[in-house]
Amino acid sequence: MQIDFNCDMGESFGPYSFGADEELMRHISSANVAGGFHAGDPHVMRETVALAREHGVAIGLHNGYGDLVGFGRREIKAKPEELRDELIYQLGALREFARLYGLEVQHVKPHGALYMAAASDEELSRAIIGAIQESDPALVLYCMQSSKTHEIAREMGQPVAREFFADREYNDEGQIVFTRRVGEELDPEEVAERVLRGVTEGRVRTVEGNDIEVAADSICVHSDTPGVARLAETIVRKLGENGVEVRPVGRAEQRVP
Repeated sequence: MQIDFNCDMGESFGPYSFGADEELMRHISSANVAGGFHAGDPHVMRETVALAREHGVAIGLHNGYGDLVGFGRREIKAKPEELRDELIYQLGALREFARLYGLEVQHVKPHGALYMAAASDEELSRAIIGAIQESDPALVLYCMQSSKTHEIAREMGQPVAREFFADREYNDEGQIVFTRRVGEELDPEEVAERVLRGVTEGRVRTVEGNDIEVAADSICVHSDTPGVARLAETIVRKLGENGVEVRPVGRAEQRVP
């Protein structure tokens, strides 16, 4: 059995440093590289791509709203065509750095407020998917299964990777929720067991205390989660002990059914 393991990376910019990128890169298989709108800058983007190549990690675009002040966690009421062009702009920057290091861009994963807004907004989801299909249809779109994004992607024939969030809670509708635990250091063994169950059984316990079905093509952790490097290491160890190999999803033309 195989599973991808992704993480939001390259979110430092200027004199500001965020995330445990160097430690995390040893454990993950796919890096979501900030495109410079919610976080990141050209120098950080280049360093992140170079680090990914060094560790054999696939790269994808982590595109967000143009919101450095709010770290992309504030919803911005922009026209769909503006967001389409912003995605293509950010993708172009990452693709050029990838070319310098002999890599291909594997996927796109919207960040923060953009990810969550698209999850419930058909027009926004269509703009994101349309931008990908205009620019590079072989890119895989990372999204929650319980979302408009996933629904519209299937309708439009866009390849997706359904995410299982290791460091977030779920509600009964199968969507992630932000609880007080987001800022706390989580128990690595507890999280690893939860991830293993999600990957091998396709089930997760919700904040309401119920079991629900959840599909997983990729596990996600966030680089700013407290203690995330130990968390990632424990998850990979637990998966390996149970016969689950961590590897990238691959571009659409490279994916094995």
